[in-house]
Amino acid sequence: MKFYNAIKDGTIQAMKKYEKSYLIGLGVPDPKGIFGTTINLKKKFGSKRVFDMPTSENGMTGVIIGSAIAGMRPIITHQRVEFSLLAIEQIINQAAKWNYMTDGKSSLPIVIRLIVGKGWGQGPQHSQSLETLFAHIPGLKVVAPSRPDDAKGLMISSIADNNPVIFFEHRWLHNIEGMVQNKYYETPIGKGRYLKKGKDISLISFSYASLETLQAAKLLSQFNIDAEVIDLRSLRPLDKNIIINSVRKNKRVLVIDNGWKHFSISSEIITLIAENCLNYLKNAPSRLGIEDVPIPSSRSIAKYCYPTSLQIVHKVLKIFKKNMPNKFLRDKKFYSSDVPGDYFSGPF
Repeated sequence: MKFYNAIKDGTIQAMKKYEKSYLIGLGVPDPKGIFGTTINLKKKFGSKRVFDMPTSENGMTGVIIGSAIAGMRPIITHQRVEFSLLAIEQIINQAAKWNYMTDGKSSLPIVIRLIVGKGWGQGPQHSQSLETLFAHIPGLKVVAPSRPDDAKGLMISSIADNNPVIFFEHRWLHNIEGMVQNKYYETPIGKGRYLKKGKDISLISFSYASLETLQAAKLLSQFNIDAEVIDLRSLRPLDKNIIINSVRKNKRVLVIDNGWKHFSISSEIITLIAENCLNYLKNAPSRLGIEDVPIPSSRSIAKYCYPTSLQIVHKVLKIFKKNMPNKFLRDKKFYSSDVPGDYFSGPF
């Protein structure tokens, strides 16, 4: 099943279970259906449970918060994470704090789908990965799956959760494929996943960056380096145990961030490692991430902003004091393309 169909399948199964759930967002009933994730859902559930909304993100977020307090279970989707910034006060000051301010007596079950990702020359206002911004806030849960099976399981878990969940999906993931169970199942929020076991170094990542990391691990085997790859899946709460156990075992670590490095998810992980694993490490913990600049609109410049599998290999080889072969350094894939590989079939 493709990633977008996994999200759709999880949404359908959860909406069948929770009759007070509904889906709202700009473009939800459109023919392209939010990258394919909402196609025909209006037909399946009717216009009272699946519908478009005005271009008024702040106001509509207030509406879904109010409906959740009143007993509904809304899902709102934004085709770009940047659109949610227009509703940031509602999300951070209202939704995130409701359960705390009512002493746990009232829940606020909302899911906010935020789509991130690079490419197509969309530049500084439509290419950002702002996971850190939301993961910083107590009261919000934040998930970012990289595999179709987790996309379905985490979507169901997010809709089932009684408090706000921010669901990040990278648009370069929507058309990847993987095995997904047809049955209803929940993937626990707050649990990471081993994509590959290894014994020489821990590579920790999330969202689309996990794909680049897994590819790098395969390439590293050519240099007799057995890398372990962890996909965080959940950013808040963070699975501290999987990180600590892996780093203590492997004694070397590289964190690959899906966003900027400074004040980031990778910063939090490096801090966690420093506090819990320092005496186990053979090398200082390292990290990679997007260059610390607004993303350029020019494709010829934007390609230098994002870490690739070959750059991950290069960084790991430096940790092991090995040289990167010139054939890799000359490979066009050393720098990121502005469009995804052949696995992606759109829409953008």
